[in-house]
Parts: sequence; structure tokens; C-alpha cells
Amino acid sequence: MPYTPFANQEYRNVVQTHFEIPALLRMCPIAAGSRILEIGCGRGIALLRLASLCAPSRLAGLDVAPELISVAHARLEHSTRRAGQLQIELVVGDARRLPFADGSFDVVIDFGTCYHIDEPDRALREVSRVLSRDGQFMHESPLAQRIAHPFRTSGCALPWHAVPSLRAERDAILWATRRQTSSVAR
Repeated sequence: MPYTPFANQEYRNVVQTHFEIPALLRMCPIAAGSRILEIGCGRGIALLRLASLCAPSRLAGLDVAPELISVAHARLEHSTRRAGQLQIELVVGDARRLPFADGSFDVVIDFGTCYHIDEPDRALREVSRVLSRDGQFMHESPLAQRIAHPFRTSGCALPWHAVPSLRAERDAILWATRRQTSSVAR
């Protein structure tokens, strides 16, 4: 099934930037200097906020849609030119075939991508592969998905059985985290 990008909704962008991301980071903190990947970064809305709140040593955003990565490039180029922030990597790619080396990231963040793609088990195995040992996968909960996308997400559940190396760690109602327990995905 072909992927259909979500429409740009400015009110949703404002909510994510000013409320959702700060709340997420209060519930599930990320250590300064972490290497962070956002899968399904779309227009790059979350990346600047993650850069400013987390002080990562590396920050990358990946999306399957080249047109959305182009929008993200324009947004980040304008903002980083003014603010002199960290260089943010933007990559066109598929979450089911991440173009990164094993153990490249300490944190992978998913604002719902795995709920909206075919074969989410492949994406979860890739997340596990690119996470460092003790790395953290931060993802929206099923409740968050039902609230945000009641029809598109109906009946969706993530196949956690496919990634036993990602152990449930924390459930913060709308967000959850899983911890990588091995250095290489099995």
C-alpha cells in the first residue's frame, strides 16, 4: 500500500512544538549530547525544538517523502542561519531500511510513523538495529494515535514481538519508551 503523507496542519505544528515536545521531554528526558534520530520527520517541525531542548551531539531526521524533506531543508536553513544551531541531517529514506550504521543513535523518536506504514515489524527491527546498547526508543502510545488519527489508526497495534531486544520501559499515557537491551538487533 502506498504511503499517503499527512496534510500540513499549522495548529498541529504549534501544538507539537510548544506543548507536546516539552511535555514529552519532561516525562521522558533525553541526556544532553545524545545522538537523536526522528523517523518520519516530515516537514521538520520537531527537529528545531529537539535541537534547542536536548542539546544533542547529532540530530537526524528521516522521511520517505522527498518533497517533505525539501520543505524541512528550507525551514531548517532559514532557522539555523538565524540561530547558528547544530547542523541537522535530513535524509530521504524508509524507516524499514534505515540508511545508518548499527548503533548510530542513542535515541530514536517516532511521532506515529510505525503505526502508518506497511510491515511495521521491519521498521521496529531497524530502530533496534540503529540504537546503541541501552538506547531509547520513544514512540506515541496507541491512545495518542487514536486521539490524533481515529480513523487512519483504527485497529493498529505495533508488533513488539518482532523486537524482543526493545524492552518496555515507561508508559506516560500518550508516550512510551523502550530500551535497547543488546548492541545489535537479532
